[in-house]
Amino acid sequence: MRRVVVTGMGAVTPVGIGIPSFWESLKTGKSGVRRIEAFDVTDFSTKIAASISDFVPEDYIDRKEARRMDRFVQFAVAAAKMAMDQAGLVITEEVAPRVGVYIGSGIGGLATLEDQHRTLLERGPKRVSPFFIPMMIGDMASGQVSILFGAQGPNSAPVSACATGSNSIGDAYQMIVRGAADAMICGGAEATITPLALAGFCSAKALSERNDEPERASRPFDRDRDGFVMGEGAGILVIEEYEFAKARGAEILAEVVGYGMSGDAYHLVQPAPGGAGAARAMRAALADAHLHPEQIGYINAHGTSTPIGDVAESNAVESIFKEAAMNTPVSSTKSMTGHLLGAAGGIEAIAVIMALREGILPPTINLDEKDPECRLDYVPNVAREATVHYAMSNSFGFGGHNATLIFAKTNV
Repeated sequence: MRRVVVTGMGAVTPVGIGIPSFWESLKTGKSGVRRIEAFDVTDFSTKIAASISDFVPEDYIDRKEARRMDRFVQFAVAAAKMAMDQAGLVITEEVAPRVGVYIGSGIGGLATLEDQHRTLLERGPKRVSPFFIPMMIGDMASGQVSILFGAQGPNSAPVSACATGSNSIGDAYQMIVRGAADAMICGGAEATITPLALAGFCSAKALSERNDEPERASRPFDRDRDGFVMGEGAGILVIEEYEFAKARGAEILAEVVGYGMSGDAYHLVQPAPGGAGAARAMRAALADAHLHPEQIGYINAHGTSTPIGDVAESNAVESIFKEAAMNTPVSSTKSMTGHLLGAAGGIEAIAVIMALREGILPPTINLDEKDPECRLDYVPNVAREATVHYAMSNSFGFGGHNATLIFAKTNV
């Protein structure tokens, strides 16, 4: 079987742009949640989000090109550039057909859609931008990244709500395993902190309303959690077939060893009872990696801070890990980054890889008192040193999409 390794990483997140800044924030428990300033939130029940205020597109993209990209595409391009720089992968004419791109988005260019709909209503159809459709559609992060780097191999954009980033990495991994590509640029991007998206999630009663304490609002597994906090950004990996990476002298950051996915077949927004669907995804990833649960040294939880979801995931871990469950550290970095929806799996894969490389498990901040129904070791509030050889990352989405990735430390 062809082995798949990680050689590059790029992150645009609410707690830092670039891997050093992002990782330092996670290690020190820094929250990226604050009051929304981009639009008037007076009439919204939730007035907070994990927004990125210091992203300058022109630092990564030509000004003219940037104006033709939705914000989620700009995030993806910036993170992909960081990942490609770290990988040192030069896509020549010879290798171009063997390098692909899988970058998904849960929703796509919602800000562009809202803006152009307003233009249609106020100024008429002739004033709608000719770039409206290519800016908005969800596959355009993959499209723009492939154009930028000349990657002519497999190109697609998985959409599975909040499991999108993990599905993109997992599907790209399988693309290399089956021999359809030698390298893939993969991950997720999202930028939907907009009035319409905020209104939709508020109406669904999915968001935290702890507006007076933004930094304490995302509190996965805590007894007093009241919903998730929206985030935005992108997390992108460069993954390669092991011999391909080795031949060109690339630094290997980690190895992708397992991928599992499943469907709940149960409800639009609620997880299956007992987290049965999540458990099937974790079991499939363990089987793909040929690992037993007790070999997993850390789990980066989906852990959104919703009352139902956190309990379901905890129950799923207990059902799979059994006796090992209470001795397996679990944390939710969403407590700091908020929930990046389709981009979550991308940046959480990076958190897992950094935990493997540095032997530091990022904490779950704001965990003051565990929900009695959440019984695992959630690494509360302070990062923990631990030598880990295999680590798991979970992502679950509306519609019952479940995806689990397993990464290995490179000296295993």
